[in-house]
Amino acid sequence: MTKTADGTAYDIFGPQHAPAVVLIHGLGMTRATWDNIVPVLALNFRVITYDLSGHGESKLPGTTPSLTVLSQQLKALLEALSISQAALVGFSLGGMINRRFAIDHRDMASALVVLNSPHERDPAAQRLVEERAAKTDKGGAQATIQATLERWFTPEFRAKHIETVAKIRGWVLANNPENYAKHRQVLATGVVELIRPDPALTAPCLVVTCEHDSGSTPQMSQAIAAEIPNSELLILPKLQHLGLIEQPSLFSAAINKFLTRTLHPARQ
Repeated sequence: MTKTADGTAYDIFGPQHAPAVVLIHGLGMTRATWDNIVPVLALNFRVITYDLSGHGESKLPGTTPSLTVLSQQLKALLEALSISQAALVGFSLGGMINRRFAIDHRDMASALVVLNSPHERDPAAQRLVEERAAKTDKGGAQATIQATLERWFTPEFRAKHIETVAKIRGWVLANNPENYAKHRQVLATGVVELIRPDPALTAPCLVVTCEHDSGSTPQMSQAIAAEIPNSELLILPKLQHLGLIEQPSLFSAAINKFLTRTLHPARQ
């Protein structure tokens, strides 16, 4: 693990001169989210994982979190590593950050992969998300963690993989309560600034979610793909929000295939 001068913890894997791929985790998680994805991607790409501000081993942010602030953290990391362009793979909140980054810094995003990420909600769903965020403000992650894990994992996985679920629970509960609550507000409200970008995003894009992801539904992913020309859409069956942890091979294979076709066309 290395830290930038402004306190972002990161790791780098893979060939030094290969195309850069940055993996952006979700709310309450850490860069270890990608532990089962990195070995596949690092065979052909320069892979960077990092902790969002105040998550994992990264320093707490010095200002109120927003998608723009989180986009700026990513830009500062790329500049610190002298990377002028990268493919951005974002999970959940990370899939909002990479879209915000691509809007703000179009020339720096070579490709986008948007995994299990929210988009425009109907009024009832928006109220529910905001109510959950308010509960977090009052009681911290502990107030909603059980319901969160039930939304994230299938019942079968929770029953058979108790240690893995406990590890994820530990990641979330280790967060600074105030920082976690503020980032949850970004997750709840930030989608508004990503809807129907004008001008439309032009980077090649793969949009993925799971059949039973209640917070980042197939309909949301269909909408994201419809708003980004020439996007590809993949809906993985049976899984919930953290299918990335339950079935990492499904995700790594899809991401690797897309990025290889996009960044290494001669290898197709």
